[in-house]
Amino acid sequence: MLIDEVHIIIKGGDGGNGIVHFYNDAFRPKGGPDGGNGGDGGSVFFEGVSDISKLNQFRHAKVYAAQQGEAGDRNNRTGKGGDDLIIQVPVGTVAMYDNGTSIEITQVGQKVLMARGGSGGRGNYMFRSATNQTPQERELGYKCTPKKLFLQLKLIAQIGLIGLPNAGKTSLLNELTPANAKVANYAFTTLEPNLGVTKGGYIIADIPGLIEGAADGRGLGVKFLKHIERTNLLIHCVSAESADPLKDYQTIRQELTNYSSVLAKKPEIIVLTKSDTLDPKDIKPLQKKIGADVVTSIIDTDSIKQLNDLIAKKLG
Repeated sequence: MLIDEVHIIIKGGDGGNGIVHFYNDAFRPKGGPDGGNGGDGGSVFFEGVSDISKLNQFRHAKVYAAQQGEAGDRNNRTGKGGDDLIIQVPVGTVAMYDNGTSIEITQVGQKVLMARGGSGGRGNYMFRSATNQTPQERELGYKCTPKKLFLQLKLIAQIGLIGLPNAGKTSLLNELTPANAKVANYAFTTLEPNLGVTKGGYIIADIPGLIEGAADGRGLGVKFLKHIERTNLLIHCVSAESADPLKDYQTIRQELTNYSSVLAKKPEIIVLTKSDTLDPKDIKPLQKKIGADVVTSIIDTDSIKQLNDLIAKKLG
């Protein structure tokens, strides 16, 4: 199951404490202060990756902290700094802090500082002076405050494949891209988005089947409607096997309008899928009835090429 919304807590590593220490040996019984500074704590970073399932790592573990710095040492040695914590998140993740600020991960390899580590405290060597030759002062390392984050994944794809369940979206994705997503002849085969990249370099997201009332939370509801908000083009699949293809098309269009007027205005290619199930003489009338831009069948390579050309024209 794809996790696309989660609450977590992150924390930078605490700084190490400075120490009070005085150097002495047989030759220098009053060698003076040599307490070292504490090491800085590690910071927490997010790094963008293409794996959309990466938020699943937060299903059980909810608190993530970088390593704290070590305390200073004698001979004015600074304590070891804490290791940074790098957390991989899917590209398209929006991280929202409690104070209302947000950070968005938009590129693979993008590295963003989410929680800075604490500074190490100063040891008594740093407090020495002409008038204070035996300082007893030292500083404690900075203690970092945990930060609450709400993570929301919004897929970044130029093209969204939409339509009722079993409309042929996944099969079309597999034809348009090298994706090898699961296909079966029953509704709700796809329970989470599949991604693929066309030969032209366009990212396509196969959005799980919507149903009537999706904008109000029915079925998979708004869980996946939000994933097509960022697309530049919608490919609306209508199955030729349907008892009422026009109603199918109108149902999805109504859900888009109910969810977002902006989403409803996005450019759209209407595709009549599974045309091989029709009598050839019935194809043209049905295409005209629903206003389909192209008629496709996964066993007709020319129809797939025609759709590819249309996509390039729309996004070119």
